[in-house]
Amino acid sequence: MNVSQRTVTLHLAEPLRISRSTMAARDAVWLRVEQAGQRGHGEAVSSAYYGLDTATLRRLLHEAALELGRFADPESALRALWEEEPGRRPAAVTAAVESALLDLCGKRAGVPVHRLVGATAEPFAATARTLGIVPAERAAARARCLADSGFSIIKVKAGAADPEDDMARIRAVRTAAPHARLLLDPNGAWSVTRARELLPICAELGVEAVEQPIAPGDPEALARLAEHAPLPIIADEDAVSYEDVRRLAGRVQGVNVKLAKCGGVHAALRIASLIEGSGTALMLGCLTASTLGIAPAVHLAGHARWTDLDGHLLLAHDPWTGIGGTDGVVRASGRPGLGVRPLATTEEEGEEGRHENVA
Repeated sequence: MNVSQRTVTLHLAEPLRISRSTMAARDAVWLRVEQAGQRGHGEAVSSAYYGLDTATLRRLLHEAALELGRFADPESALRALWEEEPGRRPAAVTAAVESALLDLCGKRAGVPVHRLVGATAEPFAATARTLGIVPAERAAARARCLADSGFSIIKVKAGAADPEDDMARIRAVRTAAPHARLLLDPNGAWSVTRARELLPICAELGVEAVEQPIAPGDPEALARLAEHAPLPIIADEDAVSYEDVRRLAGRVQGVNVKLAKCGGVHAALRIASLIEGSGTALMLGCLTASTLGIAPAVHLAGHARWTDLDGHLLLAHDPWTGIGGTDGVVRASGRPGLGVRPLATTEEEGEEGRHENVA
């Protein structure tokens, strides 16, 4: 197999402010695996929170690509990847390698990725659309536009220094989009005391669920909070690995599974099986990424109670297409592999020089 990589910068349409940072752009490393004229693609994005800068991603994907060169075909490489000891490499790197192999295996078999992993119908789901920490008036205007465009789920970021700013933003969004389902995400910015004060207010305002209200690192505290909370609590930063989820299963109402933090499609399916029947539901989340980076999770949409796969919708220019989302719904097509393709302006398929051959 021939393996190559390319680094690009993804610019957001507008800076996204959350409780711990503001982001205007991030780098993505695209991995391409080729055999007999067919290509599979995967993407990993840089993340300060997960300690993955661009240089580290490039190095780790280069090392992974050299290992792929030992295999005669992508099918055997994919089987070996799924048999690896968890944690052998960062989850985002494993997920990108798996994505490229799944894409290529699907194309070689003539079937979409969701068929490769056991689903029959083409998955689709209403996706949440994220609003960052912005003034209430601006949040209201944006929520109104989103509702008019077909979005039925809006996720509001929280964690401002003044908690009343958060509540004002929720009230404004609720008024502007009265029929939308609302999710709230403080990204761990609240203390336990503040969470206990604010969660009843959130429930009264019609918030459906709250992600990681308190700082990660004390899952027992999160579980205790969830036990008496007036609305569902979804673990995110405290639910990174399979073992993290195992400790929280049945003790929180949801876990946010992002392929870049758990290790890809196979790892996500293991988590979905683990929590089935436990009282803990699955949320599919993502990092800000292109359609290529979001697509593998879309193929799992049938497993989720909540879907938050809008990372590609936050970009000023998405260099890939194939999963939709601008109308509030993401869809996996029946096309072989991931079902995505580069836009003509990306020229990804035609510029061999833009990729660095690895193996």
